[in-house]
Amino acid sequence: MCGIVGYIGKRDVAPLLLEGLQRLEYRGYDSAGIVVTSPKAAGLRMVKAKGRVRDLEARVPARFKGTTGIAHTRWATHGAPSDVNAHPHMSADNKVAVVHNGIIDNAADLRRKLEADGVEFLSETDTEVLVHLIARSEAEKLEDKVREILRVIEGTYGIAVMHADFPERIVVARNGSPVVLGIGEKEMFVASDIAALVAHTRQIVTLDDGEMATLKADDFRTYTTEGTRTTSEPTTVEWEAASYDMGGHDTYMHKEIHEQAEAVDRVLRGRIDDRFSTVHLGGLNLDARDARAVRRVKILGCGTSYHAGQIGAQMIEELARIPADAEPASEFRYRNAVVDPDTLYIAVSQSGETYDVLAAVQELKRKGARVLGIVNVVGSAIAREAGGGMYVHAGPEVCVVSTKCFTNTCVAFALLALHLGRTRDLSVRDGKRIIEGLRKLPAQIEEMLKQEEDVKKLAAQYADARSMLFIGRVRGYPVAREASLKLKEVSYIHAEAYPASELKHGPLALIEPALPTVAIVPDDDLLEKNRAALEEIKARSGQILAVAHQEQEKADHTIVVPKNEDELDPILMGIPLQLLAYHTALALGRDIDKPRNLAKSVTVE
Repeated sequence: MCGIVGYIGKRDVAPLLLEGLQRLEYRGYDSAGIVVTSPKAAGLRMVKAKGRVRDLEARVPARFKGTTGIAHTRWATHGAPSDVNAHPHMSADNKVAVVHNGIIDNAADLRRKLEADGVEFLSETDTEVLVHLIARSEAEKLEDKVREILRVIEGTYGIAVMHADFPERIVVARNGSPVVLGIGEKEMFVASDIAALVAHTRQIVTLDDGEMATLKADDFRTYTTEGTRTTSEPTTVEWEAASYDMGGHDTYMHKEIHEQAEAVDRVLRGRIDDRFSTVHLGGLNLDARDARAVRRVKILGCGTSYHAGQIGAQMIEELARIPADAEPASEFRYRNAVVDPDTLYIAVSQSGETYDVLAAVQELKRKGARVLGIVNVVGSAIAREAGGGMYVHAGPEVCVVSTKCFTNTCVAFALLALHLGRTRDLSVRDGKRIIEGLRKLPAQIEEMLKQEEDVKKLAAQYADARSMLFIGRVRGYPVAREASLKLKEVSYIHAEAYPASELKHGPLALIEPALPTVAIVPDDDLLEKNRAALEEIKARSGQILAVAHQEQEKADHTIVVPKNEDELDPILMGIPLQLLAYHTALALGRDIDKPRNLAKSVTVE
């Protein structure tokens, strides 16, 4: 969950690395550091700082020259944020420097052994173990030194290593944490995310688990941790550097909320088949016979992706009439689940690198399951591991809290549900109805975003709440869960989500004037049931903010959302609640793009 960037070439390296760290800061932002050298330099030079990348930049001296370097922005796991615990970590003789993303599970045992041999540790991190092991290796080549220590460590890592005796190279390795190479003209880059690369090159190579690489200014080679050469052809990244700019918005979250109409249009583009009232999803690798053989669908994701999976499961049940459910991947992978050959498993992840989801995919594949991936990042680990799937084409999402990718993932599930339904019993008429609804979504999203000033005023009224309750029934419940998560993540206001039907089974005890309730009230066959829940809250003097298709008499305030097809309404109802979370956080002065304690891509357990 940290950001790594490295460069080797002829340019002055420090400005390049600091720029790369700025683009990666959403992956971790409690401390940062940089190491540089050059073929003519006497050893490695390092600067580190607790805090943001701007704090590091203020410490970098004017004469900090080099043509090779690695840098890191941290999300703390082992050891509190501090100058000492910041990466890179360097050996006592200033010869070896390492940056690391991941967790070394046997670090404590290795540390005890090294300390028994007289090694003095400066930090509390697991990463420092790697530095001392490499420094003590007697192998002649840097690649062999790194390969030797990888044999004794357990856990996940994406690492980049520099050595003063080998100033013309950077050695990198991956196991469970992303490492991407950027191929330039007589210069090479490495990063944990393509965001740090696209300003300089769009030719990339993504390492697989168990793979290493050596970067030199004019060449790179990849090989396994056992030393066998691998063939890695560069691919071209679609996203451009401008995609990572704020584009005139004050925050990335605001920009990404406002990109949703265009993003939804992208995920639909080229996939609708009007002739047969279905969709083209060639990447699924799931023909009609395979689709008809599916007896159950299990969706696995974490956080926002899990909530999108809950919405997707309901769509699949409604449109395809296949039993479907969603489960946190972080729980699934530990409960020794029964893996059924007739079940279709779907792994959901914005980054395509979420460790818990990736581990679940690998376990499912080991047991012979059919696994599809729904991800945003082309060439990501889950995309490569899964037997097929869909890209959601949301574009780069930089804000730590997910908005447009959540919406696009829900639309992707609608497409999948339609595809499965039309291979089974969904009629042409219903297929056409859903397609017409999907085509309405971009314009309806634009219509909702025009209500932003009204939502901003509501946010100001609710910003002083110490806690909020979110409720919804059936289709509305996952929307309530996601809205509750958004508010927690970005504003730090405590929030809980419950099915509206469960109010009388306990949560009503919480209702009082000081606890606002946000109610999801779609105009569907459960409308009167939802209104009854509002009556129960109002009878106990609770404040109510309704998100509905028409004004709700019992609500203190109503955000009116355009009506679509019943099955697609959850996609639209979440968007004003993203704005509510955003403007609540803004009113409270929160750091919206970088909420405390969080990072964008969760690549550790």
